[in-house]
Amino acid sequence: MKPDSVAIIDASDKQEILECLSAVFARTWGLDAEIVLEYLDEREKLGSTGFGRGVAIPHARIPGISRPVAALLKLNHPADFQSADGLPVDLVFGLLSPENSGVGHLHALAAISRLVRDEDIHEALSDAPDEEAIYGLLTNVSDRNVA
Repeated sequence: MKPDSVAIIDASDKQEILECLSAVFARTWGLDAEIVLEYLDEREKLGSTGFGRGVAIPHARIPGISRPVAALLKLNHPADFQSADGLPVDLVFGLLSPENSGVGHLHALAAISRLVRDEDIHEALSDAPDEEAIYGLLTNVSDRNVA
């Protein structure tokens, strides 16, 4: 992740969240926001990526990238994402992987899933006051997991 891939936003529904996420991917990783949104929308048609416990993990495999890239949105106010548990989300991890990535995409999703299941990390991300603090938390977690 890059510092610019973290944003705190106001969004009222799933579509607005996906549009904001696409814009962050475009700004941070030099991608076309419309193409990103198209692939994220297609994935959502298969079933909501609302993970539960206030977290969504919209993801897609797209052409034009050579490695997985991620972004994180923190919502100022929880919004409906049609999650399996029915709870609104306030943390949205986005993941884009190369179109032909197979198991690598699944490993990246699993890593995000493990991260958000950790109650302390989940709470710290939810309580973080700004993008810099969120990015710092993610960097510390990543460094700790590598060590």
